[in-house]
Parts: sequence; C-alpha cells; structure tokens
Amino acid sequence: MKRGKFITLEGIDGAGKSTQLIWIVELLQREGLTVTVTREPGGTPLGEQLRTLLLDKSIAMHAETEALLMFAARREHLDKVITPALTMGKWVISDRFTDASFAYQGGGRGLDIQKLEILEQWTQGALQPDLTLYFDVPVELGQQRVSQVKDADRFEKEQAGFFQRVRAAYLYRANQFPGRIKIIDSSQTVVEVKAAVEQILTNLLNHD
Repeated sequence: MKRGKFITLEGIDGAGKSTQLIWIVELLQREGLTVTVTREPGGTPLGEQLRTLLLDKSIAMHAETEALLMFAARREHLDKVITPALTMGKWVISDRFTDASFAYQGGGRGLDIQKLEILEQWTQGALQPDLTLYFDVPVELGQQRVSQVKDADRFEKEQAGFFQRVRAAYLYRANQFPGRIKIIDSSQTVVEVKAAVEQILTNLLNHD
C-alpha cells in the first residue's frame, strides 16, 4: 500500500490555522483521500493529558521539563496515530509538530537548539512532514485575534517579546527547510489565505 502524506500546520496562536484546517481536510477528501486530523500537544489519550498540564497557566515548569513533555507526547503521537495512519495510506494533518518545539521552546524559551535536535532524532528518527504550512502573522495581530475568542492559556499569556522570538524562530526554520516549509502571509483575508494554501496543496497533489 502506498504511504500517505504527512502535512503539518504551524504558526503562533491567532495565525488562522484552525480556520484553514477545516477546508484543507475537505479539499483532500474531495480528492478521494482518507484523512486523519490530529494535534500537538495531544492526539492520544496520554498526549491529551500532557496537553492539559502543558497549557495549565497555574502550573510553572522549567523550560527543559516543558520540552521533554512535548517530545514525550510526540513519541506517543507517532506510535499510536501518525505512523500507523501513514502506513495505511492515509494522509495525516497535524495542527503543530516538531517545528513548534524549535519555535516555542527553542526561540521563545531560549533552549539550546542542539538539545532539541537530539530529542527530535531520538523521538522521530528520519521522519519529517512531507509539507509544512507556516501561517505567518505579526505578533500584535495574532494576539488581538486570540484575545477576542478565548481566555489565554499558559503560552498565550506570555508577553509580546516571547512571541516575537517564536515568530523569528519559525521564519529561521522556514529558511532552513524551504522545500518543506511554505510561508503563507496570514495577515491577509481568509479568502486570500485559502487561495495561497490551495495552490500549494494542488502542487503537492499533482506531484503525488
């Protein structure tokens, strides 16, 4: 059976990932593909419990503890959800993956990138997404969007400087891996962002 494709969505909160995710799945399903939708941290019963801990704003934790919990959830996610689905020929769409660790724990928290690279290799080996859609938005606009829809979690309550570092780390990583990570200007209208995403996905489908 032909292996499925692995697509990840990245960006700071307020970048519009959730809005685009819905129709991305619809587009792929119209192409006759079976799609598994998941998220990080989370995706499995254990991962969702770890997500609750990681997002709980009443809990303080060391930055390395945070990173280790993220990768622990990811190891379980790969074992229970992502790898089996890809092996069965399904396309997997994940709201965040390892790029988020390099952005949030590396850029935002200032953790040593080499430590994150060791965790990445240990957790997932050579596996990387086939395509990563990075929704780029100015920090001020992202925070404004988030504040209008929900209470801030442990990450969202961070100051603007934290998210500036996260955004810079995402852009740096996108420049490192331009073949995989596609930057989308998410400050545009929903329709304009959708058109940009559709063009990228159409190219992927045509080369599948």
